Amino acid sequence: MQLERVLEPEVMDTKEEACDYDTMDHSTVNRAFVEDFLSLGKIGETVLDLGAGTAQIPIELCRQYEDCRVMAVDLSIEMLELARYNVEVAGLIERIGLDHLDAKQLPFQDDSFHAVISNSIVHHIPNPLDVLKEAVRVTAVGGILFFRDLMRPHHDDQVAFLVETYAGSENSHQKQMFDDSLRAALTLEEMQELAQMMGFDPASVQATSDRHWTWSGIKNSN
Repeated sequence: MQLERVLEPEVMDTKEEACDYDTMDHSTVNRAFVEDFLSLGKIGETVLDLGAGTAQIPIELCRQYEDCRVMAVDLSIEMLELARYNVEVAGLIERIGLDHLDAKQLPFQDDSFHAVISNSIVHHIPNPLDVLKEAVRVTAVGGILFFRDLMRPHHDDQVAFLVETYAGSENSHQKQMFDDSLRAALTLEEMQELAQMMGFDPASVQATSDRHWTWSGIKNSN
């Protein structure tokens, strides 16, 4: 029987949460995210990253792709404080903008960005469709939407296995954060249903690891 979705707080806004998240080793996952995004072809110059956290992915993206500027937004002030530090250390303050925004209610005009990306925002949102529709709205016609997030396991023993496999060397709080995130995630089928509701092919959402789904879509003119 499929595990029921158990929501976690939408905003990771304590200093402990932000620091623990930032110090976990996301390098392999972040590098794969950027490489998979760039493999889609011409992505344009302007990229919006929703739920950018401490800006690890925008930094990796700018390192791999010299012709883009990234607007990185997050609802957590503590995350953004660390993001500012990380961006300055990386020497990318002229290419990465940071803003404290709610991804469910973006201030940007329609068709503002050549691409909209997000890694692991969906499992934080009680109604993910609110964020997904906003992402589609601000993406330019012909632009790329690229979302990746955790995929909710079927059983408790699968949760325990994934936590031990991918967070076994982390501290107890970091392990619990990962456990909570897995339980708050959507299943592959749930995300495919949301994609279809927005007019995208359900097959545009695929399982891309033992713990992730990925949605890759192109905004059309309809």
